[in-house]
Amino acid sequence: MIKLTKGEVKTCSVLVEEFKKNPENPEKITFSGVGNKDVYNITAPFEDEGEQVIAGRVEDRDSEHSEVHFFVEVNGEWKPRQGAPVFSLQDPFVTKVAGERILGGVEIFPHPTIKDGLGWRTVFYKGDRLATLTPFFKGPDGMKDVRIVELPNGEIGIFTRPQGEKGGRGEIGFAKVASLSELTVEVINDAPLLEGQFIKEEWGGANEIHVLSNGLLGVLGHIACFDEAGDRHYYPMVFAVNPENHQFSDLQIIATRADFLPGESKRPDLASVVFSGGLVRKSNGKAELYSGISDAEAQNIVIEDPFSQYEQ
Repeated sequence: MIKLTKGEVKTCSVLVEEFKKNPENPEKITFSGVGNKDVYNITAPFEDEGEQVIAGRVEDRDSEHSEVHFFVEVNGEWKPRQGAPVFSLQDPFVTKVAGERILGGVEIFPHPTIKDGLGWRTVFYKGDRLATLTPFFKGPDGMKDVRIVELPNGEIGIFTRPQGEKGGRGEIGFAKVASLSELTVEVINDAPLLEGQFIKEEWGGANEIHVLSNGLLGVLGHIACFDEAGDRHYYPMVFAVNPENHQFSDLQIIATRADFLPGESKRPDLASVVFSGGLVRKSNGKAELYSGISDAEAQNIVIEDPFSQYEQ
């Protein structure tokens, strides 16, 4: 297994300067069958009962109350899958553990102490297929971007994103447990941070985890910041983690908003948001990056496979 080394913390602006543009073939993903609602922050396509499916966040332009729907492609458009479940969640993600499909997302609820405020947490469902998904775990209140991955030895890797006294605006932590039955709120809260990934004014999180051919974990995530006008900038990024010793590599931006097609945004301050949904690695050294764009739509682009560098 190659040795991973971490240098000095790099800001969004430094990572953008280092970014060597390679994205090509940007394409808007057309969704229908949900009225005038937006579909964004999607997963990459995944297989369920022999069919390619995309999970997407569906909501009105002026609302944060969203649902996760499952879509299948019909004549170039992605339409709601007939009979598929619908979940009251934001920002879906999928993986597999012990042969079972895992679906996760962000659940919002009335804040216990802030009048008219909302709280949030990451929740998980599992089943042998989408039709049988049932809830099995809720993460800590106030934490988005919790991700789990089955390691080659059967253990479960856990990526966390605390905010506040630990984590500031949002940093990534990592821990392991022997099995899903050992996944607890305490384990997530106690996960050590991967120190030195973000300056205190910026933040980020893990979106999708890939087990690489050498056992390293390739992390598709995001790094984010505010500009001087208060507008948000989200960038898809990658890094690798050795799950044995928790060593990790520097962050690397793999796309910017300018690499995608122009489009609408939920609000003006969200125009430069690219939320990494999922990555499909191809045999030709390329990869397809599926992303939510400006909190209003979904697109995909073709890039150089960002994880192959960690497998050499």
